[in-house]
Amino acid sequence: MTGTEPAADERLRRWRLVLGGGDGADGTGRALTGRDAAMDRTLDAVYGAPGAPGARGAAGAREGQRGAGLGGSAPQVARWLGDIRTYFPGPVVRVVQRDAIERLGLAAMLVEPEMLEAVEPDVHLVGTLLSLSRALPETSRETARTVVRTVVRDLESRLAARTRATVGGALDRSARVSRPRHRDIDWNRTIRANLKNYLPEHGTVVPERLVGYGRAARAVTKDVILAIDQSGSMAASVVYASVFGAVLASMRALDTRLVVFDTAVVDLTDALDDPVDVLFGTQLGGGTDINRALAYCQSRITRPTETILVLISDLYEGGIREEMLRRVAAMRQAGVQCVVLLALSDEGAPAYDREHTAALARLGVPAFACTPDLFPEVMAAAVERRPLPVPG
Repeated sequence: MTGTEPAADERLRRWRLVLGGGDGADGTGRALTGRDAAMDRTLDAVYGAPGAPGARGAAGAREGQRGAGLGGSAPQVARWLGDIRTYFPGPVVRVVQRDAIERLGLAAMLVEPEMLEAVEPDVHLVGTLLSLSRALPETSRETARTVVRTVVRDLESRLAARTRATVGGALDRSARVSRPRHRDIDWNRTIRANLKNYLPEHGTVVPERLVGYGRAARAVTKDVILAIDQSGSMAASVVYASVFGAVLASMRALDTRLVVFDTAVVDLTDALDDPVDVLFGTQLGGGTDINRALAYCQSRITRPTETILVLISDLYEGGIREEMLRRVAAMRQAGVQCVVLLALSDEGAPAYDREHTAALARLGVPAFACTPDLFPEVMAAAVERRPLPVPG
């Protein structure tokens, strides 16, 4: 046997798993046994289901072929969830799990505690649970909170430190005094800022620009309002925004308010010390009235020039469009720093209202999708009133 034969056999094995094909080898000439056969049955339950694309991925279609399916039994589904965690790493489990919920209509089964204990927690699962939160029986509610808290803690561990460092640095820079009194001069920063004015013949630096210490006597330097669209398409954005809201609320130099809205407006600021409480205070789905939400936010602004308003919405407005735009224009004119994020997630460019996006751009308010990793930079730019890092 040559060295190329094991590699070729492994390629056939992988293609066989990709193509599926039930008892037949689907043209590969490679039959599956043992662990591979069990793995194939697990995948076929989702990707070989009636009406689903047959090939796993973009490899083709097997029209009319019935797959194993998962039936209507919660215990059976729970066992299947355990199987995929046995055969695949976490990132793959989350993809297959999400596909199963979407393709096979398993959302209703997530009210069962045994199902919730078997799933792999991720942002999309949290979104599904939040959409079902009103339907969860008491026996499942605490398990659901445990699942949500697991995801929230993971996000906080990944995002909190960098957000505090990035936004905190921007707050420090924006608070420095450009014309300080003599006792308020920060000499270390002043020297660094004026090194280009060093005069070697005199052995000194000419301090063309003085840098003062921050306004320590003023505890809060910026007011932040996060206004989050809780329509069904914004589920992942709601999860990330709730975590970021809690992180920003923990920073003493910020006064952070968090508002969620559909056709009604709910202020969840008092729950910001626990993002899980914030998330269970939302109600995903329903219509959208951005104008009403902006009216509420506008009524809470007391220091326009020190306020950052972050609207997270796909801009599909069900309220009064012209009034929404007038409110944004009025807040901009008053000095409010307005930021519009079409999504706050890892999913890329979402579906959004292009007409409203263009209208906001004409008002000087860019609207763009933002990943969680970019959000701290966006907030830092808003704090310092410099151009936002809009993705290309």
